[in-house]
Amino acid sequence: MKLKMAIATILVLLLPSLRGAPTNGMSKVYIKTNTNYISSVLDLKKRIQTQLQATQPNYVVFVPKMNPDISDTCNEHFLVFYGPDGSLMAVWTQSSLEAAPDQHIVFSRSTDEGVTWSTPRVIAGPRKAGEGYIASWGYPLASKSGRIYVLYSQDNGKCDTSYDATGWLYGIYSDDSGATWSNPQNIPVPRSIYDNPDASYPPNMICWQEPLRLGKDGKYLAGFTRWTSYAVKKKATKLWISADSHVEFMRFENVDDNPEMQNLKISWFAANDKSLSVPYPGHPETSVCQEPSIVKLPDDRLFVVMRTASGSPFWSLSADGGETWTKPCRLLYCDGGAPILQPLSPCPIYDLNGNTTGSGEYALFIHNNDGYYKNYGPGDSHNRQPIYLVPGYYKPNASQPIWFERPKLFMKPVETTLGKPGTDGRIDMSLYGSFTFHNGKAALWYPDRKLLLLGRIIGKEWFPQDNPSDDFTGKER
Repeated sequence: MKLKMAIATILVLLLPSLRGAPTNGMSKVYIKTNTNYISSVLDLKKRIQTQLQATQPNYVVFVPKMNPDISDTCNEHFLVFYGPDGSLMAVWTQSSLEAAPDQHIVFSRSTDEGVTWSTPRVIAGPRKAGEGYIASWGYPLASKSGRIYVLYSQDNGKCDTSYDATGWLYGIYSDDSGATWSNPQNIPVPRSIYDNPDASYPPNMICWQEPLRLGKDGKYLAGFTRWTSYAVKKKATKLWISADSHVEFMRFENVDDNPEMQNLKISWFAANDKSLSVPYPGHPETSVCQEPSIVKLPDDRLFVVMRTASGSPFWSLSADGGETWTKPCRLLYCDGGAPILQPLSPCPIYDLNGNTTGSGEYALFIHNNDGYYKNYGPGDSHNRQPIYLVPGYYKPNASQPIWFERPKLFMKPVETTLGKPGTDGRIDMSLYGSFTFHNGKAALWYPDRKLLLLGRIIGKEWFPQDNPSDDFTGKER
């Protein structure tokens, strides 16, 4: 009898339930004791009810429907912009889980300033696994005549660094505000010294923010991350964060001519050995420099902030519209001040008065930790919380031309996980978002736990009248 009981206990611990069980081999005991585990669609819906207002949004753009005909329990890389017709438009990457075989790109539109949104429409990639190669990380450009382009990374079945980062550059366009879209076409990209020597492998690159008209003659300019092929350089350590990466820039030369995708002309800057790099701690031969976010200064120079694995963001300057850039420096609160703290997580900076205005007032978003948060370390994405807003101001004669006020808590930490049923979900608050300014109103658009797509108004109350204070210790207000 004791032997039978022992065997039964072992089976409970080691085997998944045979009825309604998760497919990842978790035991009943684990599921019962692990409060992170999302047991079912009903469980997720209950969590959403309690968590929808956790980050105090002013707008709700998308909540997963969890219908069987489309995978939608992961939503990120959320880019909201004003279309040529004056409506708000959104492009994002959707899947069941990040980089899953069902990853695709969707488009939605709002004609009432973000209050309501159209049902998302899949414009690239498979709605469900098995329906084709994944499409990832789409970003929009609009021509002056009204054509909307969406460029993205198209998987071809070959994985170099990861299936979602390894992809050919593809694009589609719409001439009717997103109602219909062209067939996808490949956009030629020159080979890089960081690419796999086998030219059948696509590059490993992601443009994570919306291109802005900050380049020469008002042309679209964007920064992007280029990961080095593992065939060229292995990770410096076993941690995923130690993969070699660099920041480069691209300018779109003829968008306003409404070209077909394969005729889109792109100029490439800070490429190859001129790319922006930041040494990985303890391994100076490896660079970890990613996810550039660009703002314009009142003197027309461009200022870029990038995430790194060094415990802080780094910055660089361009005085020629993004063609050449200064050596990256650690981001401080002011010249000679304390470093701004940030793990390897998005740290976007936006112009408070519009992304291309060069107003001199900026909002930087950080987690205010160097990678060590509670019991988490640099290699654990759970350190990506909470979120702080750091007001920044232009200082014309400074070495670092934007100085920052003390960080202000913007979104509190969360403890409830959200995500695909049958998984532990996520609690990290990775800010893969975007920013709009219209009719005097600034808004941050963001994914909450890479599930809910939300928007929040950024009012002047976040910016003190006296700019900036004399305290640059980085202590929270």
